Amino acid sequence: MAPDDLDERPDRPVLTGLIALVGVALVVGLVLGGVALGAVSVLGLGGDDDDGGGSSASDRQSFYLPKPEPTGEPTEPLITLAPDGSSSGSAEDEPSESPSSEAPEDEISLSAGQTSVSPMQQIDLTGVYTGGEGAILQVQRFADGQWVDFPVTASVSNETFSTYIQTGQLGENRFRMIDTSTGLESNEVTVTIG
Repeated sequence: MAPDDLDERPDRPVLTGLIALVGVALVVGLVLGGVALGAVSVLGLGGDDDDGGGSSASDRQSFYLPKPEPTGEPTEPLITLAPDGSSSGSAEDEPSESPSSEAPEDEISLSAGQTSVSPMQQIDLTGVYTGGEGAILQVQRFADGQWVDFPVTASVSNETFSTYIQTGQLGENRFRMIDTSTGLESNEVTVTIG
């Protein structure tokens, strides 16, 4: 190569790199600015609307709370359904002492959703525990002449409980629930497996 050839070739890599860097930054800035502008417009974060009304959708929303008014006297008789499904009127209609119709305050009432299932088929156990809000109930099975814990528990919410069990023990199986903290026991239910 002749010395004249070196002067004709422009050799400025720093300047070329700087121009390329500025060009890439300009393109990236324009793309990000367009994305941000689109997001602001889609989300409605902008200032004034172009409809001339000067109000956004959130400005037009309102909360209406009617003024409270006293309720009138009942026009029909008040009826309360007793646990057995019959209706009862006012307190004057009932006898003064009725110990047989009053339910005990703390009672666990258990029912099984199925009376006969195949081995390892789901058995639904549901019930009501009056006065047992928040209690943990342990499922028990009668085996070899005694009640033994079954590895399932249920919690009481709104004075009701619900769980399910599965067993492969063939024949008639007797189950009950017991409150783990008080020891109160439910009635027993029988389910035939097989």
